[in-house]
Amino acid sequence: MPLTSRTSPVSRRKLLRALGAGAALGGLAGCGVPAAYVAPGDRAAADRSARDKRLAWANWPLYIDTDDEHPNRRPTLDAFEKRTGISVAYVEEINDNDEFFGKISPSLMNHQPTDRDLIVISDWMCGRFVRLGWVQEMDRSRQPNVTEYLDPLLRRPAFDPGRRFTVPWQSGITGIAYNRRRLGREIRHVSELWSDDLKGRVTLLSGMDEAFALLMQGNGVDITDWTADDFHTVCDQVEKQVDRGQIRRFTGNDYIKDLTSGDVLACQAYSGDVIQLQADDPDIEFVVPEEGAELWAESLMIPNLAAHKANAERLIDHYYQPEVAAELAAWVNYVCPVPAARDVLASSGDEETAALAEDPLIFPDASMRERLAIARDIAAGERAEFAKRWNAIVGV
Repeated sequence: MPLTSRTSPVSRRKLLRALGAGAALGGLAGCGVPAAYVAPGDRAAADRSARDKRLAWANWPLYIDTDDEHPNRRPTLDAFEKRTGISVAYVEEINDNDEFFGKISPSLMNHQPTDRDLIVISDWMCGRFVRLGWVQEMDRSRQPNVTEYLDPLLRRPAFDPGRRFTVPWQSGITGIAYNRRRLGREIRHVSELWSDDLKGRVTLLSGMDEAFALLMQGNGVDITDWTADDFHTVCDQVEKQVDRGQIRRFTGNDYIKDLTSGDVLACQAYSGDVIQLQADDPDIEFVVPEEGAELWAESLMIPNLAAHKANAERLIDHYYQPEVAAELAAWVNYVCPVPAARDVLASSGDEETAALAEDPLIFPDASMRERLAIARDIAAGERAEFAKRWNAIVGV
């Protein structure tokens, strides 16, 4: 079947914010609980994969390819089931990282199965699961495609060096979106968000984990190894800009509405959202500032006591075949974690699909890649202090 591109009519992140935004847990979710840690020897259950050809997979809404004529069909997943004989119970139940953490944490901290063999959550939340010992190390002998094709930029996050416990599902960039026609100039630096001609027409992301890294990069900070002082410097700067009326407000994905209406001229934004906005308004641009931008991922993990670990590992590896990764990328339009998928898309006979191979927001070019970095996540002992400071600024 030839690849054809399909941009979802509704932003996945926009939908998930509407469904589950604001769920917050403090305590365990915020800082970890030592008693909840699970030692390596207590994480595995007897694997039934060889005799029980199935697995359960929890994912976000609008995050997999579907058939235009039959929305309940998922071509890349259907192909895996047909090839392997493994039946996949695919559930779109993750609408918010903290909300999902609260949903399954009682089972994990009490050494009970979650009834899920595979989950997808944001890397900053993956870090909590890894630190708590709530996910199993994967067997790379079952994942030759992951070993060969995973993007080198995504291989060594601070929370999981070598990606032993996590594998990126899709990736993205937190950068700056702006309307070039309305603004009348280009934006190339983070500091330009504080320019006088943008006063009152700038938004920042409200989520601490989503917002801080780009602002640190604007200060020349190496976000792979930032410090508490770096964080508080950013907070001081943002407080100053709030006081002078530079920042219109702090947002979730509703920055999309502000940018398209013209109420906002520049904002922190996610690359995947901007691809969709550009389809309707080519004047909207996304920039990776000269100082750099944050590369993030939402990753696949196998939770403790999963009953079908080997089946889950095979499914992950299926999506790292370049042909499969290309088909998925043509649908979801996020940064593809398999650079080799670019050549597959480029060879498509469909002009629109082939053009995706040249989109730097799906396959960042060499110049952009040099400016991308994965931020060190906020550690358990830091989170309470930092959240208190950030939330006071944002007004949460």
